[in-house]
Amino acid sequence: MLAKFAVKNFRGFTERIELDLTRHSNFNFNVNAIKDDIIKNGIIYGPNGSGKTNFSLAIFDIVNHVSQKWKKPDYYANFAYSGDTFIKVDFEYTFIFDGQKIEYNYSKNYQGIITAEALVVDGKQVFNRAEGKLAIDTGSFPMEKAIQKNLADNANHVPIVNFLLMSFPLAHDHYLIKMQQFVNGMLWFRSLDVREFIGLETGTTALEEYIIGNKLIDDFRRFLANVSGQEFEFAPPRAGEKVLFCLIDKKRIPFMAIISTGTKSLELLYFWMKQMGKASFVFIDEFDAFYHFKLSFEVCKILFEKDCQVFTSSHNTYLMTNDLLRPDCNFILNENKIKPLVDCTEKELRFGHNIEKMFRANAFKV
Repeated sequence: MLAKFAVKNFRGFTERIELDLTRHSNFNFNVNAIKDDIIKNGIIYGPNGSGKTNFSLAIFDIVNHVSQKWKKPDYYANFAYSGDTFIKVDFEYTFIFDGQKIEYNYSKNYQGIITAEALVVDGKQVFNRAEGKLAIDTGSFPMEKAIQKNLADNANHVPIVNFLLMSFPLAHDHYLIKMQQFVNGMLWFRSLDVREFIGLETGTTALEEYIIGNKLIDDFRRFLANVSGQEFEFAPPRAGEKVLFCLIDKKRIPFMAIISTGTKSLELLYFWMKQMGKASFVFIDEFDAFYHFKLSFEVCKILFEKDCQVFTSSHNTYLMTNDLLRPDCNFILNENKIKPLVDCTEKELRFGHNIEKMFRANAFKV
């Protein structure tokens, strides 16, 4: 699981900002939001322009070089703070797999090329490359001096972690394999003016073709009814048909022609929920931008039942309730800081507190 993440100089974050998912309280409600002593589910709030989207994108930077899954084509546009071509963007990841702690840190230049890289496992340095020098644990990864020198110079910008994964036969439970599998299972997506995603899949999918091809029309109909109360009667697909049709007064009408923006967003959510069985870490950016506030609540309930880590960003304070999560799983991002609600007040928070009302009354200070 992802236990901690920090970034510096990424887009609008000129100072180091850290999300520590190991810091949780001992609340005796919504205990399923904590898994293996790590926060499994969370919602990030913050004013417009505070950096919620950029912070979530920063978490997924690792997908760009460790995974072969789908990348965001314009990810490295405006990558470094203020477009500075000399500044380095620093990333820090801490993963915990079966009690083993993996710390993977690296720096990239404004073009997204790795300039420094280090890996520490359970407090022991595996490798560290910086300023044209490489120190590596040759007991774990034996290699000739010439190879070490080439990796230190690294004119073709090969990430050390990728070289080790490709060059050494590793056991299925090796920490590098576990980290690679986790990164391969990371998924970021959103549905605003443009649908975008990072990770998990290697290409794009036509949603309705997927639903028809996998015989999921009835399942999709039940999903819409359960989460949003909308009842649709879908026409049986004709041979070769790749889009959904609804029956209205016995007439076939294209589904896309009659639904709201929110329902279109639900269709995308339905698709990704079908893929989450192979996901490790999911972030949905502004997932409820087009949802009714009660629909957002129902969607979150379903998402947070998934085995993987699931986080979202939102402006909907109706979700800021102990009936859904807990104060250590609701985060505020503002002024280059991100903190859970428990760290934003000196008041002891309990299940009976109306934390949404407290939030609206400015009781929480980042």
